[in-house]
Amino acid sequence: MDIRGLCYVLSAAFMWGIIGIFTKYILKDGVPALEIAFWRAAIAWVLFTSHAGITKQLRVKTKDLPILLGFGFICVTLFYASYQLAIRDVGVALAAVLLYTAPAWVAFLSRMVLGEALSPAKIACVFMTIGGVTCISLGPSIFGNGPLMQLDKFGLAAGLVSGLTYALYYIFGKKYLYRYPTPTIFVYALPFGALFLLPFVNFAPKTPQTWSLLISMAAITSYGAFSAYYAGLRRLEATYAAVIATFEPVVASVMAFTLFGEDFGIWGYGGSVLIIAAVLIVVIGGNSTPKKQTSTD
Repeated sequence: MDIRGLCYVLSAAFMWGIIGIFTKYILKDGVPALEIAFWRAAIAWVLFTSHAGITKQLRVKTKDLPILLGFGFICVTLFYASYQLAIRDVGVALAAVLLYTAPAWVAFLSRMVLGEALSPAKIACVFMTIGGVTCISLGPSIFGNGPLMQLDKFGLAAGLVSGLTYALYYIFGKKYLYRYPTPTIFVYALPFGALFLLPFVNFAPKTPQTWSLLISMAAITSYGAFSAYYAGLRRLEATYAAVIATFEPVVASVMAFTLFGEDFGIWGYGGSVLIIAAVLIVVIGGNSTPKKQTSTD
């Protein structure tokens, strides 16, 4: 295995894993979750546009603009918004785990949209994911003597939506966007995504510290993470890269426990193990996954 590739992908996973840390501190400064999503998209767009301009990767075919518009709405507007709302309402660790229901969504969507076989391993993964989410959300009341945590239903739903929209990165990338480099895709998708968020954003006053956090978040968890991940993909097989990237929820959970004392009980951790195991089954079994694909947090 290429050590440099391993380090690149681990770096990307770490950067994605600290999204929740930035979000927590920015929320404390009075910035709403949807405004955080808006600025993450808008600032990252400036960085990707600069990158694409320098490398002369700005051009796309006119016929592909509607696809990029759809990609921006689903995979930027809905994904960024739902993940920030999930972090706000259920915490960093649980939001990260719910995000990683994405492989189960990919298994179903690949069958319906791309005609890929739904293998026994994929079916097992889907049931493991459902079991994991059940343990996290309903385990204490079903198997215990009362709730061990106060679960916000809207936050749970937002987390599941983030997993679905994250999965759609793979579908869009494989079916439509494989012919464009990553900076080109985000030059067009990010402003569309930010524009769709704009009507729902209530802008709050921000201190210089808040602006520095927003800029750092976009630079690190969007531009930096995407760039590192794809640098790793140039040196590793996609399957290895995907397995290494599952380090993200581990980072998120450890950071959430260390900094914020988030602990969602034995059933929550049991469900987390099931979901992470399902992720590993899907990505290890996904030998047909193309090396160039669109994937991100």
